[in-house]
Amino acid sequence: MKKFLFAYFIFLTALSFASEAGIQEIECTIKHYERKAGKISPKSRDSSLHSTRPHQPLYEGTSTNWSGYAAITSLAHPATGSVSQVAGNWTVPTLSSSNGNTYSSLWVGIDGYASNTVEQLGTEHDWSNGKQKNYAWFEMYPQGSYQIIGFPVNVNDHIGASVTYQGNNTFKLSIINYTRNVSYTVPSLYTKSVTAQRSSAEWIVEAPYLSSVLPLAPFGIIPFSNCTATINGINGPINSPHWVFDALTMVTQNNAIKAIPSNLTGGGESFTVTWKHQ
Repeated sequence: MKKFLFAYFIFLTALSFASEAGIQEIECTIKHYERKAGKISPKSRDSSLHSTRPHQPLYEGTSTNWSGYAAITSLAHPATGSVSQVAGNWTVPTLSSSNGNTYSSLWVGIDGYASNTVEQLGTEHDWSNGKQKNYAWFEMYPQGSYQIIGFPVNVNDHIGASVTYQGNNTFKLSIINYTRNVSYTVPSLYTKSVTAQRSSAEWIVEAPYLSSVLPLAPFGIIPFSNCTATINGINGPINSPHWVFDALTMVTQNNAIKAIPSNLTGGGESFTVTWKHQ
């Protein structure tokens, strides 16, 4: 009975996400970022060609590439197969100008906190060649990254995304632009993983990776809201009493703060991430 109710909940959640009033499902194309051993192949030279990576901790509560929150069954020994869904909303930031190119990824995902797999979906906001560049993307790490061509991402747009495990090593990755009233679901051909651990849920601002962690774009303050997860069949906010969570501050190797999350608000479903240093 419990298994049936959980499956029914996932069905209703996916259905409500796709049938928001006025939201139109649109067709998009996807562009593969060719990578080999963490590096872009010589065929694909572009300032946007980089990837996200698993959580790189420096010490407890910090990361050299992530800032935000993670929810897990246990900080020391997260249970595999426990996470079946993560969802959240955020607002596209206005970047300040940078000396040189800088980069930032905003996403929700499963895995990566304590595993070498990440199933993730989000938006990218880079300061590239003197101007801001925005786009949507997804990645089933360690498989390659894909840019979602045709999905609108503009400054101040309100974005929502969810990653749901559907069984049979397949995930559903869906993204909505509430400001433009459009949504897109990644074809399941690209969302399969036989190595996914499903041991953590995340809501993250990331400094992307290309050979090393890239300079973090000056994004100001980014608000996250409606952040929920389903762990061991229970749906709840980041601070649900049914699991534990970790607030992650992004730092340099010398412990200088790059980005820091606020305390949780809105019943544990909301927070902000503030930029400090690239």
